[in-house]
Amino acid sequence: MSSLTTLARPYAKAAFELARAANDLAGWDDMLTLAATIAADESMADLLESPHVGADRVVKLLLDIGGEHFNAKFQDFLSVLGANDRLPLLPEITRLYRRLRQEAEKRLHVRVVSAVPLEEDQASRLRDALAKRFESEIELESEIDPGVLGGAVIYAGDQVIDGSLLGRLHKLEQNLSH
Repeated sequence: MSSLTTLARPYAKAAFELARAANDLAGWDDMLTLAATIAADESMADLLESPHVGADRVVKLLLDIGGEHFNAKFQDFLSVLGANDRLPLLPEITRLYRRLRQEAEKRLHVRVVSAVPLEEDQASRLRDALAKRFESEIELESEIDPGVLGGAVIYAGDQVIDGSLLGRLHKLEQNLSH
């Protein structure tokens, strides 16, 4: 996965710069999402990997399917991806682009895993605390996992905050064994 990320990163940055120059971060997000969805389709993925189908044909097919949803700059971007055999990276490019967009817009997607559903008051306080800590607007996603036991595990960007009972027990166990 890390090699895919390494290959996709310069293209995600280029897409982000093109989108920022056009003042259209949301539009490029939508176009990338559509292109990635098309590229991830099983039959399209087979075409992307086939040595018998030229990149020009695949780009044309992508453009035909995307139609009016793709503007001229995005069509050029897809052509560059095709010329460099990077069309299979569209899902990863989209993921990295979305992260760049969130950073630029000072937004952060946070996933909270807890044993029981968060009450609205708890979610609100958590959102406020995380907003202060990360200096970003927080998009909170809640997930239930009875295996957490008590507390919660918070996934915020590349950081994991383990406030679960199980996590505390593991930490205690490590401290006692050293």
